[in-house]
Amino acid sequence: MSPAADPQYGWLLGRVAGIPVYIGRSWPIIAVVVVMTFGPQLAGALPGGAGYAVAAAYALLLLVSVLVHEAGHALAARSTGSEVSRIVANLWGGHTVFGSGQRRPGTAALIAIAGPAGNLLLAGVGWLLLQVDLPAVPALLAWALAFSNVFVAVFNLLPGLPLDGGFVVEAVVWKVTGDRWLAMVVAGWLGRVVTVLAVVYVLAEPLLSGGRPSLVTIVWVALIGAFLWQGATQAIRAGTARRAVARVRVGQVLRPVVVVPGSASAATALEGFARLPGAERAVLVDPMGTPVGFLDLAALSAVPVDQLPVVPATAVLVRPPSGWVVQADPGDDASLVVSALAGHVEGENVKEAVLVCDSLGQLIGTVSLADVEAALR
Repeated sequence: MSPAADPQYGWLLGRVAGIPVYIGRSWPIIAVVVVMTFGPQLAGALPGGAGYAVAAAYALLLLVSVLVHEAGHALAARSTGSEVSRIVANLWGGHTVFGSGQRRPGTAALIAIAGPAGNLLLAGVGWLLLQVDLPAVPALLAWALAFSNVFVAVFNLLPGLPLDGGFVVEAVVWKVTGDRWLAMVVAGWLGRVVTVLAVVYVLAEPLLSGGRPSLVTIVWVALIGAFLWQGATQAIRAGTARRAVARVRVGQVLRPVVVVPGSASAATALEGFARLPGAERAVLVDPMGTPVGFLDLAALSAVPVDQLPVVPATAVLVRPPSGWVVQADPGDDASLVVSALAGHVEGENVKEAVLVCDSLGQLIGTVSLADVEAALR
């Protein structure tokens, strides 16, 4: 089933293999910057407003490059069984939001490489166009298509998070050590090193040539450097936290859950808590035993005592968020459960608790964010 379109992510451009593709509301900013940067340079060589028109065309080519890059990630993820929620092009380039799916080092590396591979494909298209005797303006755009996509591919393959090359490094270290979160920390530190070296190179190169970097260069380097440093830092923090989580077993943070049949009354639901000490939540199930959602305990407690036998439990049912049911056994580490709680599995909001079923499909309890945090102290 294809994800539904949601205007909060921007303007829906279309779909790729059923995956919604958005242009974020911040993207026009980068388009204006590109036009105002290259337009004046081209205006001297092209009559009228042609220089700005060519600059605008270049901005659109950059958008195509970003979308092809992200589509590469998305289609590779789909091919490995991962869900993909959306593709978004924005001020910082673009990103692809992945859903659930068990990844391994090989598939993670494949997904990472697929983005730059898409750029190299576009660069090849530009190079082929340059082999044709084109007029000046189309030839200029073909050259821009080839050069910019080679640059984007090479830059993204630099070996540090949050760049694609960092995900490749993470996959390699993960494969060698068997520790995914240690791999994330290593790739994050390499990301910091790459950021510093890239910033120093871009700013020092003109100085060593006897010139100095332009104000535009300084501003862009500062913005991109800050973005990369922040991404690397987040990877280090997330990897460190996940390593701690991996030492926690699901059984350590698992609480019993009251299972309420769909036809039961509010009174039956409350009686379930009396029979199951330690339970903090109740889940409603359909006649097949499939969980439907948690009950709102505040609303359940507010039902007058004399009405409890006649009020159906469905009256206090809460619509569950996506990713609220997780499969895990008590002896498993809590990483997958924490991913679901944090919204990483479905790319959605943080949840207070998730329902856990074991490998046989039996409901075994709930895990809350508060209990995980307590176990980590």
